[in-house]
Amino acid sequence: MTDRAPYGQTTTDKTAIRNAATVIAVRGRMGDDPQVLMGQRGAKAAFMPNKFVFPGGAVDLADQQVPLASPLPDLCRQRLCDHAPTDVQHALAVAAVRELWEETGLILGEPGTWPGEVPPDWHSFAATGHLPSARAMQFVFRALTPPGRPRRFDARFFLVDADQINGDLDDFSRASDELSHLQWIPLSAVRSFDLPFITEVVLAEVTARIRDAEPPGSVPFFQNHDEASLFLRLKGYPMPADG
Repeated sequence: MTDRAPYGQTTTDKTAIRNAATVIAVRGRMGDDPQVLMGQRGAKAAFMPNKFVFPGGAVDLADQQVPLASPLPDLCRQRLCDHAPTDVQHALAVAAVRELWEETGLILGEPGTWPGEVPPDWHSFAATGHLPSARAMQFVFRALTPPGRPRRFDARFFLVDADQINGDLDDFSRASDELSHLQWIPLSAVRSFDLPFITEVVLAEVTARIRDAEPPGSVPFFQNHDEASLFLRLKGYPMPADG
């Protein structure tokens, strides 16, 4: 998770709750022992040092302006609007694609030519001949970092089947150095790694419905405030006609 200007906040406000997107890439989803893509955060990282995490990070201001070859599925967009602003879904989807690219070098996109000027953070992605795409993303979890942490994020987790990712799934040569030890970890072994508490919660939710191709009836929202920690269920609602 980087310190570029997040969507709706500035990097100078370290106490702000930042919108964030996380990608749970699943390989061999219908097999005997599916795998998830994870990497280890650095020992000096301000947020979750040394922990094994999914690729993800804060939404940038520029993400709202980045084009998508295909938008999020309607149901995901509806549920992202539940207990949230209605203008954040696009930026969250773009951030998920960008973070997956930056931290792993893997492409979640569709072949195409960028309309107009390519934003600086997307030059290397655009050079692959792809536009970012949210078509294969499924919104499956939301979690708010508890008070008192050095960074707080309102993180949305998106499940993606690995067969929707372009390129060699084992080639991490284009990844940044933000995550080390990138690897596909079998679900049967993942809890032997040093995981954040919320990652364990998300893994339990994903594991329970790993072979269910249909979206869940609702999306869990682990909401942490000063007063209490609550588990809500996000069911969404129909989008406006012009949404």
